[in-house]
Amino acid sequence: MSNTNFRQEDYKAFDTFSKDWALVTAGNNMDDYNTCTVSWGTFGGTAGQAGDRPIVTVFIHPARYTQKFMEKHDTFTVSFFPMEQRKALGYLGSHSGRNEDKVANSGLTPVAAGEGVTFKEASKTFICRKLYGAQLDQQALAQDIQDCYASMPAVYTQDGKNQWEPHFMYIGEVVEVK
Repeated sequence: MSNTNFRQEDYKAFDTFSKDWALVTAGNNMDDYNTCTVSWGTFGGTAGQAGDRPIVTVFIHPARYTQKFMEKHDTFTVSFFPMEQRKALGYLGSHSGRNEDKVANSGLTPVAAGEGVTFKEASKTFICRKLYGAQLDQQALAQDIQDCYASMPAVYTQDGKNQWEPHFMYIGEVVEVK
């Protein structure tokens, strides 16, 4: 069911990304998309000509194949799932779409959502129009965040690079909630 009057809902902004598992899916059709699990994200608002705009901000590491799709497309979705889908989301978070059809192997069912892609099993999907995307400035990060990145080089270093890289930040205007 589509919800265009989503501003009245309570999305528990401080808990949703940390407690519920989510997928970020970028692409504009069923033949050209990729998805990855995400736990770094926020909900909020930003100004616009028509007043405040609801936004979702997600952080995607450049080593993730989905990041290339985030750069290429203007639409992305952020989908949340019930607990019984944790195994599928775990699979999607530990396998790359570069090497296999990980969505098919996860058992989830992709479906069109506006100009984006989500999954039939999702309990809630935010369809977003990309407003901004850029890589975080490594030197501008607080020292404890730099230390966190540096402590896990296998996680935060792309193949062919010799040191960790920070995530890309994407801000999307929520245009619909399903």
